[in-house]
Amino acid sequence: MAADLPTALIGLGANLGDAAQALRAALRDLADCPGCELLGCSGLWNSAPVDAQGPDYCNAVAELRCELAPHELLRELQRVEQRHGRVRPRGVRNAPRTLDLDLLCFGDLRLHTPELSLPHPRMHLRAFVLAPLAELHPRWHLPDGEPIAEALRRLRAEGQQLRRIGPLAP
Repeated sequence: MAADLPTALIGLGANLGDAAQALRAALRDLADCPGCELLGCSGLWNSAPVDAQGPDYCNAVAELRCELAPHELLRELQRVEQRHGRVRPRGVRNAPRTLDLDLLCFGDLRLHTPELSLPHPRMHLRAFVLAPLAELHPRWHLPDGEPIAEALRRLRAEGQQLRRIGPLAP
């Protein structure tokens, strides 16, 4: 695959069933995604739900090199979620889930459509996204220029606690 293709950052999360196993299976699915190459993944992180109810979450971030367009990748992520039993109850935001795959960034692309906003509009508010992302890219800056390490310190000071619980990849 050509090295000049864009890279996509994917947030993985689950809090129903065997969440860690669900993320491992999803990572295998992402590695097999047509037109994509898995470049790396963070470890597994455990966090309490943010703006939601239910059990604690397992979270991770994966990086893909991608031939797909952003909306095509989003549809592929949704197909993976469905294969893993993801249900989206109408009118319920942030419901517990067997698998959640969020397209966080797609290269430097800035996009806002009814289906997709890039970069992800709430990732700067979520320690469970930034901690695994910092594992992959410790010197990364948020789209507003804030260094990821400073953003994590800010979110932890605001009460978002999480802990690394082990590797994601076998």
